[in-house]
Amino acid sequence: MKKIAIAIALMGALGAGAAQAQTTVKVGWCARTISSAVAPFAIATKMGWFAQAGFKVEIVPLPGSTDCVKTVATRDVQYSLPSIEPLAIIQQQGVKAKNYYTAYQGNIYGIAVPEGSPVQSFKDLKGKKSGVTSMASAGVIVARALATTNGMDPDRDITVVVAGEAAQTAALLRSNQVDALSQFDTQYALAENAGAKLRMLEDRAIAKFPSNGLIALDETLRNNRAQAVALGQGYAKGTLFAITNPEAALRITYEVFPQVRGTGRDEATALRDDIKTLEARIKNWKLEAGGVTKWGENSEANYQDYLDFLLKNGVLKQQAKAADLITNELIEDMNKFDQAEVINLAKTYKAP
Repeated sequence: MKKIAIAIALMGALGAGAAQAQTTVKVGWCARTISSAVAPFAIATKMGWFAQAGFKVEIVPLPGSTDCVKTVATRDVQYSLPSIEPLAIIQQQGVKAKNYYTAYQGNIYGIAVPEGSPVQSFKDLKGKKSGVTSMASAGVIVARALATTNGMDPDRDITVVVAGEAAQTAALLRSNQVDALSQFDTQYALAENAGAKLRMLEDRAIAKFPSNGLIALDETLRNNRAQAVALGQGYAKGTLFAITNPEAALRITYEVFPQVRGTGRDEATALRDDIKTLEARIKNWKLEAGGVTKWGENSEANYQDYLDFLLKNGVLKQQAKAADLITNELIEDMNKFDQAEVINLAKTYKAP
């Protein structure tokens, strides 16, 4: 009996050690609302892909991309998922960080107006108020750049105000407190779910530009390469799963992040609304949106075109090189998984 007791105690100690060995990786989420677009992280968590690599992911909601970049710079989070503009700005201040996985190959930003608005073009926004999720959002940068490229002075001809997210945004539109929105795909879907009917202004100027990606400090990518690869690969596998079976992806997301479903919505309503939100993001997850062939691949040409656009329109004060902001050094390793296996898993998945 004594030997058995010792064996049990030893097993308990080993189990406790294994539990302690699993570290928490903090990932900045560049919006205060965690929407169904968090599905890739939820799926990777549910399937144990992060746990197999020895860590668990904690999603940290932040006001916008600017804060996502700042919190990586200050080491409050190890990784985040911002757009490239604030990374370009902060790197010019000496911060050494890179986008190592492009998550949204298509551009998620753009200007939306109420369906019945008299505004038909960007030039019609002169003297109007454009609502952003927060002043830290890339929506501010996009609004100012589009004003400039359409012959307006962003400091005088447009007004950018905080409209919040989802229901708050919809309420401000209905009460005519804002005339347009400079937000992004999933936020537009959330606003429509809250009763706002929106119309996108034609946006050829930025449509081809990439959006958000996983970023980390250079030292993190150097010293924690395996972790960075596992995070990107888990996200890639979760993305492929979500594209293949959006409903299953949502059910998993509700399980891992119950705040996405929230309260006061029956399952059918929640699924209907959140599938719209997820589908808004899916089109920008797809590889063809950026003309790339591998998950997370950073198109230097696409990024450079965007950086040149930002410089031309006064967002950047000096030339930025895409090669200094992105790295494809981890792409091959992040893509070392069986895509057919993930697709089959998604197709055959049955919610418990």
